[in-house]
Amino acid sequence: MVKELQLVVDPATAYEEQLLKREVAKQLNVTPNDIRTIRIEKRSIDARQRNVRVNLKLQAFIGEMPASDNFRYQFKNVSNKPPVVIVGMGPAGLFAALKLIELGFKPIMLERGKDVSARKRDIAFISREHIINPDSNYCFGEGGAGTFSDGKLYTRSNKRGDTQRILQLLHFNGAHENILYESHAHIGSDKLPEIIKNIRTTILDCGGEVHFNTRLTNIIVEDNQVKSVELNNGTKLNASALVLATGHSARDIYDILYKQGIELEAKTFAMGVRVEHPQELIDSIQYHIKNRGKYLPAASYNLVSQVDERGVYSFCMCPGGYIVPSATSPDEVVVNGMSASRRHTQFANSGIVVEIRPDDLLPYKEYGLMAGLHFQKYLEQLAKQNGGQGQQAPAQRLTDFVNNRTSSSLPDSSYTPGLASSALHQWLPQSIGNRLQKGFVAFDKKMHGFLTSEAYIAGVESRTSSPLRIPRDPETMQHIRIKGLFPCGEGAGYAGGITSSAMDGENAAIKIHAYLQK
Repeated sequence: MVKELQLVVDPATAYEEQLLKREVAKQLNVTPNDIRTIRIEKRSIDARQRNVRVNLKLQAFIGEMPASDNFRYQFKNVSNKPPVVIVGMGPAGLFAALKLIELGFKPIMLERGKDVSARKRDIAFISREHIINPDSNYCFGEGGAGTFSDGKLYTRSNKRGDTQRILQLLHFNGAHENILYESHAHIGSDKLPEIIKNIRTTILDCGGEVHFNTRLTNIIVEDNQVKSVELNNGTKLNASALVLATGHSARDIYDILYKQGIELEAKTFAMGVRVEHPQELIDSIQYHIKNRGKYLPAASYNLVSQVDERGVYSFCMCPGGYIVPSATSPDEVVVNGMSASRRHTQFANSGIVVEIRPDDLLPYKEYGLMAGLHFQKYLEQLAKQNGGQGQQAPAQRLTDFVNNRTSSSLPDSSYTPGLASSALHQWLPQSIGNRLQKGFVAFDKKMHGFLTSEAYIAGVESRTSSPLRIPRDPETMQHIRIKGLFPCGEGAGYAGGITSSAMDGENAAIKIHAYLQK
């Protein structure tokens, strides 16, 4: 017999198997021994009241065990099947490849960076030696920018595809089963590389191709249709269908399209700083207790405010995490956040960014559609000029920033290249800096204690999303004019995270199947 229940319990009961079994038995009026197993279907934390509670949706199996729920995917050998070229091995590209294999096509994957193991060494080199490999860093390489991140899987894009299928595939490739039921699931930067390797192994075992250190340099278009691509090693590949899943940091891809007259369009994006607090402080604000104990996870937050007709909001919040150097060129300083699966550090960091609209870019109007990219680059170079040596990031205590004071000292930090005290209130563009100051004051009203000298900001957080979109037909997912060109994921302007990018890649594969079957 299977019974479904929805419970509201204390954290200990929610996370201790025996305590939960006792509570379920009590609710069902059976003994704990009658319950063979409990399957959690959804788990979420409610910290709105003084006493934190956990909401559970579950199935209790009484006198029987559940049937196997192992998912099976139709990964077949596609060695001799029609090829599809995929540029980029982030979530959009990888999940497009898996879906294409299921549909009977051979993915040929091109990745400008290195495999994930070699990429780890280059990333460590950034922190130790402050030396950046432009093609192998936190943004570029196998797995894309999401590989070395918090691995957050929450998305509001449920209408765009099968979210649960994406989670099942990640679990199938090594992610912990809790991603299937946690309301704000994450994987962690320590687990993601192995999952990415497993996906690559599947692609290769099925006859697909993977080419690292291979950069797209040109797209050959004839009669408004993709014919082939040219690569940095001098080779040319025929491409009856081309998936562009390059991520929003691959600015050279936009240049290639722009120079060929392939339509692009400006879109809103956001830039700002990354703020870091002691995790204990965020826990005390969110959970209303000094010590969260062993059951509650490191607390997170999600903040948004309207300031002078622009949104100011938290982005990519990483509880128990690290701030990391995410520049792709040695003349930039860019910061981002990541955390391991345990979220166990003493720091909590988040991007705090300001909405940038095309009409905010008038000083860069000479660059036309590329104005947003030039504004990004300007701010990143400004951060480099106002930082310390190498990849040291310019930083300022949060209260000093809000009160226009230069910080005489800085708090402890998770950012391993180091911080340099800098008057961000003076050199950040006023359209960003002034709104950030007002935004932090507004956030302190929502989370009393958020505005504190124990926190600091570091600059700059500039790679939240692309300033450009590659326009596509909503029905076919092809470029609005170029047949056979399928832009997808964050770099195309149609996704905003691992799950939504993966769904976009899958959807592109389905549309390619329809296109090539005609």
